Amino acid sequence: MQVIIVGTGYVGLVTGTCFADVGINVTCVDIDEKKIENLKKGISPIYEPGLDEMIERNVTKERLSFSTELKSKLNSADVIFIAVGTPPDEDGSADLQYVLAVASEVGRNMNKYMLLVTKSTVPVGTAKKVRDAVQEELNKRGLDIEFDVASNPEFLKEGDAIDDFMKPDRIVVGVESTKAEDIMNHLYKPFVLNGHPIIFMDIPSAEMTKYAANSMLATKISFMNDMANLCEIMGADINMVRKGIGSDSRIGTKFIYPGIGYGGSCFPKDVKALIKTASENGYNMRVLRAVEDVNDDQKSVLFNKVNKYFSGDLKGKTIALWGLSFKPQTDDMREAPSLVIIKKLLDAGCIVKAYDPIAMHESIRKIGNVIEYSKDQYEAIKDADCLLIITEWPDFRVPDLLLMKKFMKTPIIFDGRNIYNKKEMNEGGFEYFCLGVRS
Repeated sequence: MQVIIVGTGYVGLVTGTCFADVGINVTCVDIDEKKIENLKKGISPIYEPGLDEMIERNVTKERLSFSTELKSKLNSADVIFIAVGTPPDEDGSADLQYVLAVASEVGRNMNKYMLLVTKSTVPVGTAKKVRDAVQEELNKRGLDIEFDVASNPEFLKEGDAIDDFMKPDRIVVGVESTKAEDIMNHLYKPFVLNGHPIIFMDIPSAEMTKYAANSMLATKISFMNDMANLCEIMGADINMVRKGIGSDSRIGTKFIYPGIGYGGSCFPKDVKALIKTASENGYNMRVLRAVEDVNDDQKSVLFNKVNKYFSGDLKGKTIALWGLSFKPQTDDMREAPSLVIIKKLLDAGCIVKAYDPIAMHESIRKIGNVIEYSKDQYEAIKDADCLLIITEWPDFRVPDLLLMKKFMKTPIIFDGRNIYNKKEMNEGGFEYFCLGVRS
């Protein structure tokens, strides 16, 4: 089977590489010439554990290739996955121009049956727009060529994307024909041999499933952050509350950890897009609007704690940050809480020093050298007035407390991820502030 993946961002590159790893011939296409040249040299544009090795292995075995040219590759393919970006417009809606541009190019150049699969996260109704764009180009050419459109949303977690793809909880596919269903069944057969289901449904339902899944997870996060804030006021301990509710099988233990707000490429964008889609159809997503409001506020919670501790006098204070990425095992800083916190600290006149195992190069790309970057976590805390835990990297879980006390100007920790035990920190000589526990 021959597969083309259009778009070599996070979704496209992981998808194409994992397909290649089970023996499918894959060409990844992107208009970014520099990105494609780098990929040919084995240089990946994203950080994802295990991905570089998998790319190298499949390029060597000639199952994975990269190109800037879709037209010349098009008619050798059985399936074309559209995995280009769908960035949010200013009003929160998903921008479909890149998705529809691919569809139009396919229509201008196809000369045999094609199955086009939207892999990008797209609003309900996008598949119809893709079909119309292809058909419009075929009509211009005076051709009657059969084709199908399908929806196959991704459910990849950054940092665990390869395992998620190779051993999926489920594969969701929206189709309109038996032929498309048969092709997708054949394509995904290697990934369901251990019993994981392929769930076939109509296309609008498949498109909605992706938004519903991400919005539900975002809702759990905002709910727990709201509860953490109330626990601080009422004198309850959110860590105990989390254990109490997480033991209920109807709720479960995932996504119920308090923190400083969700970020990344998916949750913020998809929540906004679903709110906008509903609004365009005369419905108000009241729960999701509250989810957004809580999340926006939560990104300032840690700064507010620091500002309160120092009585609003932060000018000249040296603040250390451990972590910059929005979550561990990725360099992604899109919508990261760290960006909000850094801006507030700088606006207050602070000197900010930071360390992140992976994301410092991305931070430099996003905000430049307005903060100091350290070679390791302990260099970052030298002469610091306090330390902020931003990302729960494994590197930070068992720190050398004696070394920390030696390096820091004052031993104060504001933990935005609740990774430490308050009693142990206090016994170690630290003032320790976390989320959802009264100080």
